[in-house]
Amino acid sequence: MPPNLVIFVIFAIVVIVCLGFLFRYIPFGLLINANAAGVEGVNPLTLIGMRLRNVPQDRVVLPLIAAVKAGVDVNVNQFETHYLAGGNVERVKDALISAHRAQIPLNFEKAAAIDLAGRNPLEAVQMSVIPKVIETPVVAGVAKNGVELKVFARVTVRANIDRFVGGAGEATVLARVGEGIVTTIGSSIDHRAVLENPENISKTVLQKGLDAGTAFEILSIDIADVDVGTNIGARLQTDQAEADKKIAQAKAEERRVMAVAREQEMKAYTQEMQAKVVEAQAQVPLALSEALQAGRLGVMDYYNMNNIQADTAMRTGIGKATGSDPQSGGSSTPAPS
Repeated sequence: MPPNLVIFVIFAIVVIVCLGFLFRYIPFGLLINANAAGVEGVNPLTLIGMRLRNVPQDRVVLPLIAAVKAGVDVNVNQFETHYLAGGNVERVKDALISAHRAQIPLNFEKAAAIDLAGRNPLEAVQMSVIPKVIETPVVAGVAKNGVELKVFARVTVRANIDRFVGGAGEATVLARVGEGIVTTIGSSIDHRAVLENPENISKTVLQKGLDAGTAFEILSIDIADVDVGTNIGARLQTDQAEADKKIAQAKAEERRVMAVAREQEMKAYTQEMQAKVVEAQAQVPLALSEALQAGRLGVMDYYNMNNIQADTAMRTGIGKATGSDPQSGGSSTPAPS
């Protein structure tokens, strides 16, 4: 083989290898589009570096072309860095274009921070342009007169771009609004005042600055519905009266049981005394017999004692018949015969 032919073959192989390398690492169509759009910083070396870093070139360059054509001030290094950090380049690009068109101050660093924080920067921009309405659950509050009111409100909020990273979400806003509604109702002397002027709830709640530290700015709080619930004060008074009644009944039952026990004790004591009296009366004949036998009591004395007892019994019987007790010293007129 002639030497010239060998040189030509080697040169052709080198050219083919170089072209294969260029077409593998440099997408010429993407490069031409970027240069035609006036995107700075997109060159063969940049594209080769993306390929070596395993960055999909089209997922960085195409969003960059769209952003630059929309007038957003960004560069290829920012988009590539955001992709390597795990961000969503398309979402950041859409947020930047929307903010630029709506004349909302949003730079790439803020949009990338919102995206990396797990929130959607495009949604933040959209909520800044078109406020969002959040509906609260039914919030129940009790006025000072004890009547319960159930309030349903709609909260109109707008995203605060500066506090979207690290700011509290919708749940915090709803909780604060509910707390403000309950406080406003609880400070009302009469529930009818709230029914007559429900807008007072909105004014009072808005004055509290409930959007502090949140990712939103509260524009308005509209009371959609107010319903009258139960009379909590009357129910509490009824429950208290019922509890007092049960306590009084328990104390009365305790006193009754103690009285019954005391009565039983008195009956037992009376029966014991009667038993002792019977026992003592049973010993009287024995004592008389012993006294007669010992000579301490004569027979005449015994008969005189019996006469006295018989006379006393007779006087007692006459007193019962005439309504007077002879032993008490009283007198009564005998009944005519």
